[in-house]
Amino acid sequence: MSTLVDLGPVAQLRAGRLPRRLVQMTVGLTLYGISLGMLVAAALGTAPWDVLHAGIATHVPLTIGQVLTLASFVVLLGWIPLREVPGIATLANPVVLGLAADATIAVLGDVTAPVERVALMVGGVVLCAFATALYIGAQLGRGPRDGLMTGLVRRTGASVRLVRTAIEVSVVVGGLLLGGVAGAGTVVFALAIGPLTQLMLPRLVVDLPGRGPAL
Repeated sequence: MSTLVDLGPVAQLRAGRLPRRLVQMTVGLTLYGISLGMLVAAALGTAPWDVLHAGIATHVPLTIGQVLTLASFVVLLGWIPLREVPGIATLANPVVLGLAADATIAVLGDVTAPVERVALMVGGVVLCAFATALYIGAQLGRGPRDGLMTGLVRRTGASVRLVRTAIEVSVVVGGLLLGGVAGAGTVVFALAIGPLTQLMLPRLVVDLPGRGPAL
């Protein structure tokens, strides 16, 4: 198992094993978007940020995936005062996630059977954790929302837990005020995504030669 390192965009390209890492990043982001679509189709509560995306989508002629993409680039503006450095995955994240989420929602359609909805919810959370570990493990940068969190942690000195909780509570509240819907899936996602990602990540980090000892 390897260690995660913090690299700038040029260093990411020069760090070695680039084809493997690009494939892993792309698969991870695609699965991430699919997992978000599964949660939307389950209609039992989406990921916290998607409560906001869904709320915005009720007021504009855009799909949830399109709102996700646009919102991601707005979040990236918040990186400027935080002096976060984007990577390849940072820019690929909004586009791939939005397209994959919309495609999944279209394919799944209306799911009404309770067992199927629960299965989609649980499967979506587990798949999202795996996809997160997969794309982060490619060591090609963080997504817009993860970078916002890490930037605020660094600038404020607050804990990751506090900053992440504050951000996700804020987007859920904002989403609910705009007409989004939270539910059991939102709670399950919030409680499970961190531990599941932490469990999977060490096994999916791509080793970069000469970039530090293994964990």
